[in-house]
Amino acid sequence: MGDVISSNLDEGKREMITAHTRAVMKEFGKVYEEQYAVALFNSVRFEIEGGGTPQTQLLHRKDPLKNKSIFSGGLFHYLEESKKWRSRFLYVGDTYNISLYESKAAYDRGIQSKGVINCAGYRALISMEDYLELLNNSPSDAKAKGGNAQFLKCPTQYPLILWHPYARHHYFCVMTEKEQQKWHAVFQDCVRHTNNGLSEECKVSTPAFTDALRLYRQAKGHYGTWDMMCGNQAQILANLVMETLQPELKNMIVPRLKGKPQQRQKDWMLISDAVYRQVLLQTRSQHEALVQTCEVEHPRLDATLRTDMDQIITSKEHVTGKIRALVLPRANQLMSSSVQPYINSILEALMEPTSRGFAEVREILFRELVEVSKNVVNDSSKEKLVEHMEKISMLAFHPVKMQSCYEKMEMLNLEGLQQRFDVSSPSVFIQRAQILMRQQMDNGVYTFEQLVHQSLQEHSGEDLCKTIQRCQDRVLKKYDYDSSSVRKKFFREALLQIIIPYMLKQLSPSCSPDLPKFKELIFEDFSRFILVENIYEEVVLQSITKDIMMAVKEAAVQRRHNLYRDSVVLTNSDPNLHLLGEDAIDWAGQIEGAKEVEKRGGEAANRRRKQIVSMIHLEGTPLPYESCLEVPGVDNIPEEKEGWENLESQKLEQTKLEQTKLEASKSEPPKSECPELEPSALESLKLESLKLEPPKPESPKPEGQVAVKTDPGSPDSIGQIRHLINPVLEVVGPASEEENSQLTNGVFPLEECDEVKHIVTVTETVQRQSPIGKGLIDESSDETHAEVDGRSDVAGKDQTSDTDLSEDQQAVSAIESAIQQIVNAVQEDSDEEFPQSSSTNSSPNHHDDSGFQSPANENVEGEPQPITVDAEQVKLTLVEEAKTPPC
Repeated sequence: MGDVISSNLDEGKREMITAHTRAVMKEFGKVYEEQYAVALFNSVRFEIEGGGTPQTQLLHRKDPLKNKSIFSGGLFHYLEESKKWRSRFLYVGDTYNISLYESKAAYDRGIQSKGVINCAGYRALISMEDYLELLNNSPSDAKAKGGNAQFLKCPTQYPLILWHPYARHHYFCVMTEKEQQKWHAVFQDCVRHTNNGLSEECKVSTPAFTDALRLYRQAKGHYGTWDMMCGNQAQILANLVMETLQPELKNMIVPRLKGKPQQRQKDWMLISDAVYRQVLLQTRSQHEALVQTCEVEHPRLDATLRTDMDQIITSKEHVTGKIRALVLPRANQLMSSSVQPYINSILEALMEPTSRGFAEVREILFRELVEVSKNVVNDSSKEKLVEHMEKISMLAFHPVKMQSCYEKMEMLNLEGLQQRFDVSSPSVFIQRAQILMRQQMDNGVYTFEQLVHQSLQEHSGEDLCKTIQRCQDRVLKKYDYDSSSVRKKFFREALLQIIIPYMLKQLSPSCSPDLPKFKELIFEDFSRFILVENIYEEVVLQSITKDIMMAVKEAAVQRRHNLYRDSVVLTNSDPNLHLLGEDAIDWAGQIEGAKEVEKRGGEAANRRRKQIVSMIHLEGTPLPYESCLEVPGVDNIPEEKEGWENLESQKLEQTKLEQTKLEASKSEPPKSECPELEPSALESLKLESLKLEPPKPESPKPEGQVAVKTDPGSPDSIGQIRHLINPVLEVVGPASEEENSQLTNGVFPLEECDEVKHIVTVTETVQRQSPIGKGLIDESSDETHAEVDGRSDVAGKDQTSDTDLSEDQQAVSAIESAIQQIVNAVQEDSDEEFPQSSSTNSSPNHHDDSGFQSPANENVEGEPQPITVDAEQVKLTLVEEAKTPPC
């Protein structure tokens, strides 16, 4: 690799690169010094006259990533020097720069990293096809043919590529698709953050730099947006130099490269990277010198402005009127014919994905706040609340959680409008909207933190759930208002960035030749603060501002994208909210007994920073290649589908599984349960097995009738009868909790729709004994056992007259009468089964077990003869008795 660079970038070419960079920076420096004075004038005028946008409802956090890191983990990295893949540990800190280490152990020991990747200007790709397409469209003669061999062989099918038009490309790969998606989200966030390198807090230097850059490119004939305005000032200037330097070097170097097309392309990429690094060093040093020169002049210029502000403003207004008379008629004509018909189309193309993205931000914010409320309901301790607040504090900087919001904006399509208005790429608008989404999410979360913290201090004894709910509603209301204001401002700025360059380009041939004569109207003392070029652009801007404002206002009136009308002003309902501390709340310090983290400098402090995204490597857990496979989120931060929706789905799946098992158990009942049969088939099967005539239909028991009580004068106990009578049939019917009343014999009455769920049949061989007929129904609180002891030789002895008994005893006498019929049948034919007897006093929903009892014959002389009862026959016979009428 070194031979390729040294042989093609000799001393002469390096001097040429230095001279070219110095020439561009000298020309840019003159424009920058002029625009610096103008920007200072606008800043001081704004400070004196006041004005500006209304105060936002949500609070803004100044240093959100303090003591935080974004991501870290291991993957495979392709080394250009050895042309081999090696395992590397990557660490993404709060600066969003990617640091590469030999291993995690090297990172833990504080060893210097192998390299640092600043992602400004890069594109994160996960497809080799997309990468080859970018290579083929790059400004190089050494292009890889589509049908040629593979450009780079990856060890896995999940690549990650960082592509840059000038700098070195970086190739990574991981083991699973889940890792690829997570790393891709992190890389995209790194690109998005580092591209937004110009600080908006600088009210003078930043506007001066952007205006100087625009005017410099317009002087070269480049109007419209520029997608390489990425990174900080030095990186943007390096891209500006490479825009003209690279084609010149390409014509000199590429024809001299040797080897196959793919190898020539790789060599050219290495040479281009070396040139870019050299240019970047020079632009950084020269830009710092330029800024220092302007800062030296700053006090003198500021004093002049504050002394002669009125005269400067009057002079500028005079010149503006002259230029407006020249430019405004031509601008209005161009506006009405070529711009105005397309404003609504451009606005609609911008509004659709942007509104979806901000709506997704609100949905995620609402979902996370609801999750906090649910957790507080489960555990209302303040310690748990503090724990959950600590988790959501970095929600806006969680690349995986915010990915769904960013993807909505990536659907922006300006095809058809790009060619007409000279828009090189919609990426400028996409990344700007994504940055605004992240800011709004962080503002919402930070405001929620402040409200909850304030409520806990003022209302310490109040219910936490109510407090959180109230804070949540207030934050969402504030978010709706602020997001509407932010989107409308974004739409206006985007329309200006698209339309203004087009109009300047169209008006330049007719207006530019007449502009120098207006310089004579400006006093020499004020000439540094009043520039004709700036006034000319302001006049063009004023000519289209009215139409743009009207288009955005009409879109807000339609309320198609949840925009507030301009007339709707949400008053500040929390006057004390903006007076709260500007520092972030240390929720970890709120937990009683929390361990204090020792403060150390250097890399050791970075290693203990709380990581926002799940770590790819867990301490003490052996994972292949330090991958993130199956690794839970750090601090239980749910990612992707691991949030509360996934928890609900798991509960639903578990419920479905239990229902499936229950249905399966019903379809294959155990032996103790009776199979479900049709009434006709069941009746025929019962008669065939028992060889009995069909029983007479039972008369239904009147509703509310009380079951028969046990004869209090019976000398036998339930324990004695259970030993004498077999089989024992237990029937348990379901009873609702509301039915606390039991029958007098201990049975829960079956309602109309109740069914017998479980029948237990116990079969046992007993000795034949001398029968003695007795009837007994035991009164029990849990179950009812109808047990009968039939004895043939004393059958009539136990019968009593109905006139001598009470009403309860009359019912008992009726059962004993039925038992006597069974005993007589036994005497006639001892080989036959006992006929089923039905009592007219029994409920139709509750069967009498006496008809299924085998006679226990006691005191029979001779050899005992066993009586065997078939359990299956008993089960089939019992089903008809236990079956309830259909509902």
